[in-house]
Amino acid sequence: MTQISANKVVTITYDLSVTDENQEKVLVESADTDAPMVFLFGQSGLPEEFERQLADKNAGDAFSFSLTPEQAYGDYDAQAVVEIPRSVFEIDGQTDEEMLQVGNFLPMADNQGHHMQGKVVEISDDAVKMDFNHPLAGMVMHFDGNVADVREATAEEMDHGHVHGEGGHQH
Repeated sequence: MTQISANKVVTITYDLSVTDENQEKVLVESADTDAPMVFLFGQSGLPEEFERQLADKNAGDAFSFSLTPEQAYGDYDAQAVVEIPRSVFEIDGQTDEEMLQVGNFLPMADNQGHHMQGKVVEISDDAVKMDFNHPLAGMVMHFDGNVADVREATAEEMDHGHVHGEGGHQH
C-alpha cells in the first residue's frame, strides 16, 4: 500500500469548517467523491502543517485535524486592505461593472509584478477598497475527511510540479 509522502499524488475528500466569532464550527467547503481534492504532496502550495497531518496515511484512512491561523494562512492583516484608484480598473476609459462588484475576487499584480488575488470590499466614485488577505486568514480551520487514493507521481507531473489528468491540471 502506498503511503502519503513527498512526490505522491494524493486524492482526498473532506469537509472544511472554520470557527466563527461565537466559537462554533461553520462548514465553508466540501470536497466529495465527485469533486475530490487532488494534489502533489510536497509541492502543493498548501500549508505545511496541512501536509504534515496527512503524511504517512494510506488510501482508506480517515483524518480529522485543526489548523490555527499561524499553521495555515496567518492572522488577518488590516494593512492588506487597501484603497486603489478606480482608474486602475479602467480599460480604454471604461470599467467592467460586472467584474467590479463587491465580493468578487480579482487577479491583481503589485508594482513588482507579484500576482495575488484581491477581494472587492467597497466601491466609491473614485476608489476601490480591496482585501488582499487569504480568505481563510485569521481563522481556525477544521478538516474532517478521508484519503481516497495515493499513487506515484508521473515523471511529467514531477517535472511540472502539479498533478495532470483527472482532478489535476489539463494542458
